[in-house]
Amino acid sequence: MPTPQRVLVLGIGNPLMLDEGIGVRVLEEMASHYTFAEGTELVDAGTMGLGMINMFRGIDFMLIIDAIDGTGHPAGTVVRVSPKDFSPNQVFHGLHDVRFVDVLNSASLIGIEPEAECVGIQVQDMSPPELTVGLSEPVEASVPRAVAAALTLLDERGIPFTEISNPDSEPFFELVRSAYEEMRDKRRDH
Repeated sequence: MPTPQRVLVLGIGNPLMLDEGIGVRVLEEMASHYTFAEGTELVDAGTMGLGMINMFRGIDFMLIIDAIDGTGHPAGTVVRVSPKDFSPNQVFHGLHDVRFVDVLNSASLIGIEPEAECVGIQVQDMSPPELTVGLSEPVEASVPRAVAAALTLLDERGIPFTEISNPDSEPFFELVRSAYEEMRDKRRDH
């Protein structure tokens, strides 16, 4: 029997700064609504920066979910990007922060080079005057679509997932399924 892929799904962000917390929020929704194949780990990476490198050891594929800004898209737009293309629009989470592509480049210097993809969600507001838990309305509305984008990328890698049955979650599942089918149809058309 083949060894399962080692997959790391990282939700990045600070949930105390409004939309900057979208990566963590999407990860939480994935963890509470789905189970994943053996070898798949979901991690709230917060704003760890270079502290994440050790988590990459032995990982075959990494999926990063994070806030982005300056894309020219409306708030709440979900995009799929490579880490290299992600960096110009990545949100800096603090004064001493580094871009995720810089974290990957640093890992590469010590021989750690997992394949990686990113799901980015365009923010509306990540600079509230005081600590604010929650998301702006358009970014909150994007959560099911961002979950669908993450599931689509995992599916492309052959990483199975299963819904956790809960009647209260059915409205959420319907939104995710609809976005997932739309994304799958677009993949078939290309």
